[in-house]
Amino acid sequence: MTASRAGKLLRKPGDPQRATFLELFFDLAFVYVLTQLSQVLSRDLTWRGAFHTMVLLLAVWWVWCSTATVPDRFDPQRPAIQALVIATLVGSLVMAVALPEVFDAQGLVFAGAYVAIQVGRSLGLLIALRGHELQRGAVRTLVWFGVSAVPWIAGALVHGAAREALWTLAVALDYLAGKLRYPIPGLGHSPASELPSAAEHLAERHRQFFIIALGELILVSASTLGGEGFAPDRTTAFLVSIATTVLLWRIYIYRAGEVSAAAIAGSTDPARLGLSAFYAHLVMVAGVVVTAVGAELVIAHPTGHPQPAWIAVILGGPALFLAGRARFEYAVFARVSWDRPIGLLALAALAPVMLLVPSLVATLAATAVLAGVAISDAAHARGRPPEPPSPPD
Repeated sequence: MTASRAGKLLRKPGDPQRATFLELFFDLAFVYVLTQLSQVLSRDLTWRGAFHTMVLLLAVWWVWCSTATVPDRFDPQRPAIQALVIATLVGSLVMAVALPEVFDAQGLVFAGAYVAIQVGRSLGLLIALRGHELQRGAVRTLVWFGVSAVPWIAGALVHGAAREALWTLAVALDYLAGKLRYPIPGLGHSPASELPSAAEHLAERHRQFFIIALGELILVSASTLGGEGFAPDRTTAFLVSIATTVLLWRIYIYRAGEVSAAAIAGSTDPARLGLSAFYAHLVMVAGVVVTAVGAELVIAHPTGHPQPAWIAVILGGPALFLAGRARFEYAVFARVSWDRPIGLLALAALAPVMLLVPSLVATLAATAVLAGVAISDAAHARGRPPEPPSPPD
């Protein structure tokens, strides 16, 4: 393929920045991915189980991020780009199927699918961009994903602590490479011009994935109620879970979620701000996944005496969300509303007391804290003009 033909794969400066149906289709797979991920944690509510879930979340999030940046630079109407995205969707579903047994019998399936996605995408772009200067970017990512493939596959061939250590190394390599912009001797690192920077597209992709995460919370809550039956206490727990979902959405969208595109566009370094927002969304999505685990426990056992691990997920999920939301707010406005840290302190202060009450009361308390944050946001906005974004320099 000549440089001119390869250049036709790129988005044109005047092309719409809105996310496409192809990207929405790709995101649908991650409702199932996140549902499976919440099952990993719910089956092992220990520190080790939390660590396993974190490693796996980092892996699936990197798959999504690496793929979400492709339509930011390349025309999603081109068959080659569509094939790459759809192939990643299939690979992501394979990873998701393996998730519940990934630290047992299905480790090689998960690691193999992950490596195939990351290496295959880079290889596909390398071939498609033959003769174009952007081919060097595909070379950089191919080399780095080839390096991290070694501990991914090696970890799948061993068990226990050895697998945990090797996969932790693999995830660290992937994120370090991204942070350093894939440096290669002789080629240097990826220039800022190759990083995602289409403001409207990046912001919309962030919002879409967060909505996907909320969809996972709704799915877990509804399926748990359906499996347990419509007893009054379980139905109440379900309604509280839905209220929590609404509050997470409301807190997210006000106001950083609404103006993040303008913040990225107005930043002196749009690529850096976009990357910061990606990491903030990772923490928020982790909070939603943990909240889903808590919702499943409470709907199944609304009057049960909570164990410390139950309280950790019931209160920890909203706390993670608020921490990520505070980081996102700082990226957009260069400041953090006082109600975010107060909400975190309130959740921490509630933890000892919630060990003494039924799990339904504990989740009501967590929801009340989120409601307080949302009410504070609404009170702050009343009678004032909308605050413009002012991202940090």
